[in-house]
Amino acid sequence: MTCRELIRSCTLFATILSISILLPACNQQKGNGKKTVAFVTNGVDPFWVIAQRGAEKAGEDLDVNVEVRMPPQGVADQKRMVQELLAQNVDGIAISPIDPENQNELLKEIAERSILITQDSDAPESPRQCYIGMDNYTAGRMCGELVKEALPDGGEVMLFVGRLGQANARQRRQGVIDELMDRSHDGSRYDEPGEVIKNDKYSIIDTRTDDFDHLQAKANAEDAIAKYPNLKCMVGLFAYNPPLCLEAIRDAGKLQEIKVVSFDENEASLQGIMDGTVVGTVVQNPYQYGYESVRVLKALANGDKSVIPENEILHIPARKIRKDNVEEFWTELKSLLGDSPKQDQDQPASESKETGSAPESSSSEQQKEPQKDE
Repeated sequence: MTCRELIRSCTLFATILSISILLPACNQQKGNGKKTVAFVTNGVDPFWVIAQRGAEKAGEDLDVNVEVRMPPQGVADQKRMVQELLAQNVDGIAISPIDPENQNELLKEIAERSILITQDSDAPESPRQCYIGMDNYTAGRMCGELVKEALPDGGEVMLFVGRLGQANARQRRQGVIDELMDRSHDGSRYDEPGEVIKNDKYSIIDTRTDDFDHLQAKANAEDAIAKYPNLKCMVGLFAYNPPLCLEAIRDAGKLQEIKVVSFDENEASLQGIMDGTVVGTVVQNPYQYGYESVRVLKALANGDKSVIPENEILHIPARKIRKDNVEEFWTELKSLLGDSPKQDQDQPASESKETGSAPESSSSEQQKEPQKDE
């Protein structure tokens, strides 16, 4: 054997030896009994910061690795993140589908290669094992009740939302409409946008969408104020909509003329309730969405299906926040976060949060540009 052949043989032996040492170490880490689950949002927003805290707390309490992903660029971005997680062989994924009707193949892929549950927004036609979240139609009706409180004598109302492709957005919107129209409770009903919907008291003059673009969301509010001089109430159905409506109303000098009804617990909305510029808000419990998603996924990964309710829906009730309970709610929210929500909104997080970019961590990718939300 020549010297060169000897060196080549030694190098090959050393490579094989290093692989044989590394593989058992990797297998030992994979087989240490600790599950890895993922929590995938539908965008980037402080709402999802709260959900992430819940997911991470469940990870600590239940000894689970938790990966959080927040897509800033819509459906394609969400698909990319999911496929990366599947390539990592995660044990389960809790996802808020952006467009469930057109993401069925992706959802099937998750179910085939891992465990699929939905959270925040459901995809009942998919092979998901359960849905975790509130009843968005009922929450929409609660929002409609707040509009009735704001306008007991009726008036013109405008609805604002990110997009109607998401089931939660459609259901919230329909709930508001049905409540104001005094219709029966029917979550399957759907009024197509573009037509004025009215009775003898309320007129829902339009629904404006913005595709999570904050500049467009504010422009929508400004245009509505200019176009409809008799507009009496603006309803924001995604967390960022109400504060932007409030800005547009303030800029137009109409704080005393146009009421705002909110959804979710954005700090500006809560402050508006305290100041009297926002009538009230309907809040979810994103912290519990995160916590329960991790708890359920871990149980399912261990073969325990008792965590799934008979109807495959784990409802976490919504609640109304008005001036009489906003301070108590805000204190509760801060205690869950361990700090002020304002800190999260002023220093937004990464692809793991719904409005900007966050500190680097093993559970979030660095966001490439500021952005769009829920």
